[in-house]
Amino acid sequence: MSRANPIQKLMRNISVLFALAVMLAATPAIHADKVDLSKVDVSKLPPAANRQGVTYAKDIRPLFQASCFGCHGQEKHKGDLRLDSLESVLKGSEHGKVIVPGSSKQSLLVVAVAQIHDDLVMPPKRKAGPGGPGGPGAGRPNSRPPGASGANPPTGPQGGRPPGGPGGGAPPKPLTAEQVGLVRAWVDQGAK
Repeated sequence: MSRANPIQKLMRNISVLFALAVMLAATPAIHADKVDLSKVDVSKLPPAANRQGVTYAKDIRPLFQASCFGCHGQEKHKGDLRLDSLESVLKGSEHGKVIVPGSSKQSLLVVAVAQIHDDLVMPPKRKAGPGGPGGPGAGRPNSRPPGASGANPPTGPQGGRPPGGPGGGAPPKPLTAEQVGLVRAWVDQGAK
């Protein structure tokens, strides 16, 4: 067996870091501080649901858990935004409040999950990479990058990573129009 000399190891590590930097740079960023809601066409928002008594705990948290907690949960909170408790949602992010109780049309979070503004899309749309949309191996069932083991990586609480999203398998799915309508109803009803 031949051993790589320290310079070869260093060059390999630099290559890996460079590849990671390129991938991160290609990830869409939220520019909530640059989004002027007065210039967002809120007529594109799905209508608010007709359901009354919508609450965070009963109706909204499960939606956010499925699509948002990977980046905005207890362990990870990008942009200082946590969506895993009502108090955290009401607190907002590093850019300020993300919802205006009583007005879904003035709420950045609603615009983000409705994906109607290019600079404010949650969950972020993945850029196409080698293998198609979503990066290496995307579009090919059960494909793995070269050198990956045949075993599926653990996910969920026992695997230490949340299912879906960064490092946890398939990316989170965007909310459906009906789900966005439910979020709108919740915000319009006072975000309780």
